[in-house]
Amino acid sequence: MRPDDRSYTESHEWARLDGDLVTVGITDFAVQQLGEIVFLDLPAAGTTVQKGESFGEVESVKAVSDLYAPVAGEIVEVNAPLTEDQTALQEDPLGAGWLLKLRVADPATALEGLLDAAAYERHVAEAS
Repeated sequence: MRPDDRSYTESHEWARLDGDLVTVGITDFAVQQLGEIVFLDLPAAGTTVQKGESFGEVESVKAVSDLYAPVAGEIVEVNAPLTEDQTALQEDPLGAGWLLKLRVADPATALEGLLDAAAYERHVAEAS
């Protein structure tokens, strides 16, 4: 079971709300499907993204995949070391492998429309 302290998208991103900041990453399922990750492109801090908008891409030996913002907000921090070495993303995508942190305008509604852990588990099971 995935952690229930965060919300998930059908495109396999996760979002964890803490005050008005949302930490964003990709799920362990996404990492498993990608295989060996060889490149990660992330935007600069200060960039504003809309929910559902592509904010970067992850490349593996198998494929290149866009990364989609699970929430709208301003990027206030990027896990920059991951762009040079993707080991933390590969080994701990739900922890040290986080991608970016967004400041959201309305924390009360920021995660609306996202899946909880149980719903994401069902989504993954249907996709497998």
